[in-house]
Formats: sequence, C-alpha cells, structure tokens
Amino acid sequence: MRSRSLRCNGAEVRVWEQGEGEPIVFLAGFGGLPKWIPFLDGLAESRHVIVPSLPGFPGAAGHDRLDDLSDWTAATLEILEGATDGPFGLIASSVSAPLALEAAAMQRQRIAKLALIGPFGIHDERSGAMDLWAQPPGPKSYPPLLCASPERFEALWDKPDDMDEIEWQVTEVRAREAAARYLWPLNDTGILKRAYRITQPMLLLRGGEDKLVPRACLEKLKAAVPGECLIQEVAEAGHLVELDQPDALARLINQFI
Repeated sequence: MRSRSLRCNGAEVRVWEQGEGEPIVFLAGFGGLPKWIPFLDGLAESRHVIVPSLPGFPGAAGHDRLDDLSDWTAATLEILEGATDGPFGLIASSVSAPLALEAAAMQRQRIAKLALIGPFGIHDERSGAMDLWAQPPGPKSYPPLLCASPERFEALWDKPDDMDEIEWQVTEVRAREAAARYLWPLNDTGILKRAYRITQPMLLLRGGEDKLVPRACLEKLKAAVPGECLIQEVAEAGHLVELDQPDALARLINQFI
C-alpha cells in the first residue's frame, strides 16, 4: 500500500493507493478508515484503488472549515480532482455516499460508474430506522448499530500502541462530528431533487441487517435517477458491509465496475 497527500481548502488530505489498472476511488463510511481494510485488497486485485480521506476523518484535517452541504460537496470535488485524472469508478459507503451523489451529478463525464453502500442522505420517516445521531455518546454505542459483527468495527478502531489515549478519543469524536456537519439532524440532503442529473450506471448495496438505512431509501433513489440502477442486499451484513462481508462485497463491485 502506497501513501501520499494532497491539499484541500488549504488542509492536508491523506491518499492511500494499491493495485494497478483502471482507477476506482473509495470514500469510506462512518468514522473513516484509521487503517487499511481487507475489502480494499479485494478491489485492488484487478484495479488501481485510490482511497482519499474526507476532512475530519482519520488522515485529513479541515472539517472545521466546512459547514453545509455546499461546502462539503466543493471539498469532495477538489479531493476527487486531486486523487486521479480522467474517468474513474466511484465507491462510497454510508455517510460518504451523499457526497458521492452530489459529485456524480456535477461531474458526469469523469465519474463513470457509482457503487454506493448503505447510502445516507435520503430520509424515510415511515421506515422506523434507528437515528445514528440520537445515540448515547461513547464508542460502545456504535459497533452494534454499524456491523452485524460488532467486533469488526471495534477492531478497526483499536487504539494504536503509539498513540496517546486522549489524542485517539479526539480522532474518534472528530470523525463523527465531520459527518454530522452535513447530515444532522434529518439525514436528508435533498438529493432526490437533483438525481435527474445522475445518469451514470449505479449499484446500490445494502446489508441485510442494516439498522440505519432501510431498503425504502434505496428504492426512492432508484426511482429518481434516469439511468441504470441495481439494488442488491448482502446477507449477514449490517450497515458497513465492507467490514462485515468484505469478500462478497468486493466480488459484487468488481463485477459491476
């Protein structure tokens, strides 16, 4: 795995890369990626995988300069422009998916295909889905909501031996705050009003045990876009399918992109 950095709105952004071939970009889900995960290895077997951090996620600063969805969309576009040249496939999970959708609506020529995993950004008040932002504070609240196997999220966020405990807690809180800046309180970005511009082929993926994003939200998005759109559920997976079922998810995405 190779690492480099780029600048976004004056702040530094970490970019991980692995593999060779056609470029695909992955925007991580809730909390970001403090470490490389096996799902990315599955993608990199046949493609050049590029993993930039979003502001506030591990590896990137500058989230405190971004307040609303417009700010975050501009930052995402700048990061994508710095991450790779030419057309690419875009994969985004969870809280990153709304930003991927906004980018796809604005850059229809560069973003060739979209694969979204448990996409936030669409509100369905009848679904009874749990509210991520209404959970009691503390790291133990999130693993059971995010993964069918909570220990996978806990392992991702094990404190590195060389990091101070307080510094690590700040990293966790900052990552949660970053997504809340453009999604709180209703998790509704209004993307359905702009979805007519998203003409790229799109794959919508959802864990069969997702407690946060109901299938109804994926159905709404599919109905709103004019292009090809497929919905697939992954068994024995919660919201972050890339942690619960990395091999199965990589196979589905490699077949699509």
